[in-house]
Amino acid sequence: MLGKYKISALDAVITSGVLVIVRLDDHEDALKVCKAAIRGGVKAIEVTLSTPGAFDIIHTLSTEFADENVVIGAGTVLDPASAYKSITCGARMLVSPNLNPEMIRTANRYQAVSISGAMTPSEVVNTLEAGADIVKLFPSEVTDQTFIKTVSSPLPWAPLMPSGGVTAGNAAEWINAGSLILGVGSYITKAARKDGNYEHVTQAAATMLSAVAKARQAQKA
Repeated sequence: MLGKYKISALDAVITSGVLVIVRLDDHEDALKVCKAAIRGGVKAIEVTLSTPGAFDIIHTLSTEFADENVVIGAGTVLDPASAYKSITCGARMLVSPNLNPEMIRTANRYQAVSISGAMTPSEVVNTLEAGADIVKLFPSEVTDQTFIKTVSSPLPWAPLMPSGGVTAGNAAEWINAGSLILGVGSYITKAARKDGNYEHVTQAAATMLSAVAKARQAQKA
């Protein structure tokens, strides 16, 4: 039963193609951003543990959207204690910025999706060997789509997710380079900053999802 539960979560993340990374300084703002992104069609949310009240946000969202197969996850998970607490709060996905074998073991033990950070080809391979479901290429701001294309050449089976600097405007470039899914932060999470209208977050999320869907469809043509 647990295996099927994890499979459904992983399928939701991969099918949507977008993981929204919520790293904000205010609890209420973060919760509103998460809900607005979900209204835009997002199926995967990462609430970083650096966000105030992150565990409460994870619990609230995982409870409220339990019947909608929205995958709520914890980010910046750096130790097994945080990993386990995140899971008990309802997280179905654990994300770390670095290769963190203990986090991956905890995720696999309780059948949560694991996304673990890497940058070099050696780190990518080590992350896969440690049992991560998806490899987070971080920070992708310091590189570009060419890097993913280059890494994917000798490692075509590696499920890669760039994280940093991803927008709807460059989504097709990341997908065409070999990304499995895209980690998106500020483009969506800070869309309401100018006027406090969270509808902008909803629209940004919908636009991002559409860009990924179009890029994937073009690949099949």
